[in-house]
Amino acid sequence: MIRIVFVDSDGRQRAAQIREGQSLMEGALANRIPGIDGDCGGACACATCHVYVEPDWLERLDPPSELETNMLKMAIDPQPNSRLACQIKARKDLDGLTVRTPLSQY
Repeated sequence: MIRIVFVDSDGRQRAAQIREGQSLMEGALANRIPGIDGDCGGACACATCHVYVEPDWLERLDPPSELETNMLKMAIDPQPNSRLACQIKARKDLDGLTVRTPLSQY
């Protein structure tokens, strides 16, 4: 299991244990992490699993696809460290990854 830390807009931290290969969105929903909606079920079609990746983790992630980059344009307040949790797969080298959820997904 891979430990991922989700920090909400109020600064509250919640750690989730996510299976290797599972998306952060799937793991967040399974662990009932507030702030991750995942309305499209992980199809990269809605941007309701938008997260801000802590800057020191960004280089460890695979780069976003063109589809993800385009979907992030629909997110509220996208930043350079914005990613969709449905597009990040849990893997061993991401153990301890910290992401922040935005104030709102809509």
